[in-house]
Amino acid sequence: MSEPDVPTVTPDSAARLDANRCFVCGPDNPLGLRLAFRMDGEVCRAEFTPGPFHCGYHELVHGGILYSALDDVMANWLFLKGERAHTARCEIRYREPCDLGDRLRLEGRLIRRKGRLAILEGKAIRDGDNVVVAETEGTFMVVGG
Repeated sequence: MSEPDVPTVTPDSAARLDANRCFVCGPDNPLGLRLAFRMDGEVCRAEFTPGPFHCGYHELVHGGILYSALDDVMANWLFLKGERAHTARCEIRYREPCDLGDRLRLEGRLIRRKGRLAILEGKAIRDGDNVVVAETEGTFMVVGG
């Protein structure tokens, strides 16, 4: 079994020492997605092209893989702003099937803050036709810097 292509981790997306083995963004996790997140204005962004190891059924991307990527694009919005937070609650809506090999753009945005809670949204957008394949709304508990 060959190792999947590994995206480059840029200075803007460098993982914390305590997250280097994170399944989604950890550069030291050989089985992980190794997504590189960056801020673009007020939007956290990453790109992801699911491969054969991300399969659910019938050559479609597993919903848990999509959920994990969207959870992290929201969490990294906070991390890249200098805050540490944990997912308290998250809802996902799968809008369209996503085939293996579809290049996805991930976007995370802050909706609002309420004390220690931050409510964010995440979207997975198929690059070929700009269709939203999945979207999330998550509540994160900010626990400190």
